[in-house]
Amino acid sequence: MKDKKLARHLIQDVVEPKARLIKKSVCSRSFITQLVKTGCLVLFYYFFSISLTFYNQRFIHSYKYPLSITMCHLIVKFVIAGIFRSLLQCYSHTPRATLNWTDYWKKIAPTGIASVLDIGFSNWSFEFVTVSLYTMCKSTAIIFILFFSILFKLEKFRCSLLFVVLFISGGLFMFTYHSTQFNLEGFFMVMLASFLSGVRWTLAQFILQKKELGLQNPVDMMYHIQPWMMLGLLPLSTIFEGLDISTTSRLFRYEDTSVLLTSIGLISLGAMLAFFLEFSEFLFLSHTSSLTLSISGIFKEICTLYLATQINGDKMNTVNVLGLLMCLCGITLHVILRAVSSKSTILAKICLVSACCHHLVSKLLHLHKICHCYTFSL
Repeated sequence: MKDKKLARHLIQDVVEPKARLIKKSVCSRSFITQLVKTGCLVLFYYFFSISLTFYNQRFIHSYKYPLSITMCHLIVKFVIAGIFRSLLQCYSHTPRATLNWTDYWKKIAPTGIASVLDIGFSNWSFEFVTVSLYTMCKSTAIIFILFFSILFKLEKFRCSLLFVVLFISGGLFMFTYHSTQFNLEGFFMVMLASFLSGVRWTLAQFILQKKELGLQNPVDMMYHIQPWMMLGLLPLSTIFEGLDISTTSRLFRYEDTSVLLTSIGLISLGAMLAFFLEFSEFLFLSHTSSLTLSISGIFKEICTLYLATQINGDKMNTVNVLGLLMCLCGITLHVILRAVSSKSTILAKICLVSACCHHLVSKLLHLHKICHCYTFSL
C-alpha cells in the first residue's frame, strides 16, 4: 500500500510536472522558431562540411601535400574575408571591428593556433586512415569540448549532459565498428586533432559570444584569426613539405601550363569550400554553443559515413545500425534537454524580476506610509 502511494506521489509531483514542462517547452512558438533557424544553419554547415570532406579525401590522396594545401586555403580565406569586410563597411557606412594588440595576442592567437593544428592534422590524417576511422576518432572531440566548456564555465556540469555525450560517443563507436582499417600514425594524428578541436571551439565560442570584442560577425572573426593560423602552420608545412612541393612538376616546376592551371583551380575550389565551411561554423557557433555544434556535427558525420558506404560499396552490420540509432536518440535527447533548460532559465528570470518588483512595491508602500504618518503628525 505504501509503495503504491509512493509511486502515485512520484508520478504526480515529479514526473507529470516535468512532462508538462517538456511539452510546453517543445511546443512553444519561440522554440519552434529557434529550431527552424538552427535547422537552416545546420543544413548550410552540413553541405559545405560534407563536400569539403570528400573533396579533401580525393584531392590529398592525389597531391600528397595536405599542409601546403591547407596553407593555400588559409591565404585565400584571409583575402576573401578582407574583401567581404570592405563590402560590409561600404554598405553599412560604419567601421568594422578591429582589435588592439593585447586582445589580438591573448585571445585570438590561442584560438588561431589550435584551429590550424586541428585542420592541419585532420587533413594530414587522410593520407593514412579511412573515412570510417577518421570519423570514429574525431567523434571523441565532443568529450574534449564538454571538458573545456565546463572548465571555462561556458557550460554547467549536469549528469544529463555527461550521459548524452557518452551515449552519442558510444553510438558513433558502434556505428563505425569493424568498418575501419587501423593505422597507428593516422590514429594519433586524428586523436590529436580531436583534442585540439575541443580547445578550438571552446575558445571560439568564448570570443564570438563576448560582445566587448565585437567579433560576433563570422567575417570579422575569420579576418582576425587567419593570420595566426598561417603563422601556426607555416613552420610545419615548410619542414615536412617545403622541399617536395618546391620541386613538384604540378606547381613550381610545371612543364605544361594546363597542369598548373588545373592545380590552381582545384586548390581555389577547395579554398572556397573551406571559407564557406568556416563561415557556417562560426555563424552556427555565434547563435548556439560549441557543444551543440559538435553534437550537430555527429549527425553530419553519420551522413558522411552513409555516403561513403554508398560510394565505396561497404555494408553495415547489426552493430553499426544499433550505433546509428543510439546517436540519433542522443541527439534528440540533447535537443529536448536544451529546450527544457532554456525554458527553466526564462521562468527563473521571470520569477526573479517578479520578486524584485514585489519587493520594490512593498518598500514604496512602506515609505509612503511613513511619509503619510509624518505629514499627519505635522
